[in-house]
Amino acid sequence: MLSKTGNGSLADGQSSTESAKAVTKKKHFGLPTLKLSTIFAMTFGFFGVNMAFSLQQSQLGRIFQTIGTNPNQLGFFFILPPLAGMVIQPLIGKYSDKTWNRFGRRMPYLLIGAPAAAIVLILLPNAGSFGFGYGSAAALWFAALATLFMDLTSNVCMQPFKMVVGDMVNEDQKDLAWSWQQSFSNLGGVVATMIPFVLTLFGIANVAPKGQVPMTVKIAFYIAAATLLLTSILTIIKVHEYDPKTYAKYHGIDLANQEKAPSLFQLLKEAPKAFWEISVVQFFTWFAILYSWTYAAGAISLNVWNTSDPSSAGYQAAGNWFGVMTCIQSIAAVLWGLLVQARTKPSHRKFWYSFGLLAGALGYFLIYFIHDKWLMIIPFVLIGITYLTMNTQPFSLLTESLNGKHEGSYLGLFNCSICLPQICASIASFWIFPWVGHSMPAMFLVGGVSLILAAISVRLIHSKFDEQPNK
Repeated sequence: MLSKTGNGSLADGQSSTESAKAVTKKKHFGLPTLKLSTIFAMTFGFFGVNMAFSLQQSQLGRIFQTIGTNPNQLGFFFILPPLAGMVIQPLIGKYSDKTWNRFGRRMPYLLIGAPAAAIVLILLPNAGSFGFGYGSAAALWFAALATLFMDLTSNVCMQPFKMVVGDMVNEDQKDLAWSWQQSFSNLGGVVATMIPFVLTLFGIANVAPKGQVPMTVKIAFYIAAATLLLTSILTIIKVHEYDPKTYAKYHGIDLANQEKAPSLFQLLKEAPKAFWEISVVQFFTWFAILYSWTYAAGAISLNVWNTSDPSSAGYQAAGNWFGVMTCIQSIAAVLWGLLVQARTKPSHRKFWYSFGLLAGALGYFLIYFIHDKWLMIIPFVLIGITYLTMNTQPFSLLTESLNGKHEGSYLGLFNCSICLPQICASIASFWIFPWVGHSMPAMFLVGGVSLILAAISVRLIHSKFDEQPNK
């Protein structure tokens, strides 16, 4: 068992001699080997966190249209989550670096964030159940604020899970830890997106009075809230972070002679060229992804169930089916990662990056033309390839250009290349949506074009492996 913060004892029974030898090694390699149960405890929480994010992605558009949002105004509500992520992730990283108390360094934020996130997850699907009235400003503002706080609190929960891996896991176990975290994340997404569909099969009402969210969706959010809370509690109880002195020894930090960290603005000025080049690709990629989250339920409802009425059984069935498609998308991403991505050579990264983005572009175009619910599986499998690609290749290409200094800060800043495009896409939708004839399926044509531009932009990236011959 790891030592609790504050006692300075060694982890996993490591002797003082072994510790002394470890400290002489390079940074990170001095970290002790952790028990698998400890790595499980610090990664399993992503199961609960991604249940919250997956419900946000798959059900948010459905919720807002159900309570009476004009489709032309949907973009407004999707501005809030990326704004929250862009602000909260760098702040949590910055302030948790300086937080040391009886609960640890990262865990205090999880201790606050998890209960808050659970409360918001319960409130959000009930936006239409407080008597505000269908389409009323009060109902929409309540849902908008709940969405904002859901993303804020979910990000507060997510960051500690990411950072504690870097704090405590050595290089020999780090790939294992990231792999477990990504696997639990995907599994949480699969479970969350399938809940409304499965509950409907068991006879739970998938329709509700006009302006109210169906019980199937409410229960999905309740289950996500409970799971997020329980998995976070497991991590808080089982993961005992190092005290400052032990942390400094394991990471080769001289507490008496630490350089002042440069400002974020200074880091941006000194960012490697690849940081900005990849950000161009990120802009077109995440511009397109936002339109899937916003318009997929409505597009499937119109193309397959031939209705745009949010209070109809057909529309709610389409919302469930989008959840199933999101599940298939996640499974496709996992399989693509195992079968292809894991075998990618560094010199082939740019090729597979472009390929993955073009696969998604084709998927977006197919959604516009397909009117059979089973054939919808094809485009969402293709989009799953894109999801895996855009969550791996940009970070591989970025980190290969970094020298190891301020890597955490650069990754935090790089998150802006994910959030800003979503904000731009949301704002642009106020003009694009009327321009395409107020057609939700047509918004996928716009997204498909954006993914093609993203694939073309990959050529702008300078990789240190560009000059090396393929082997």
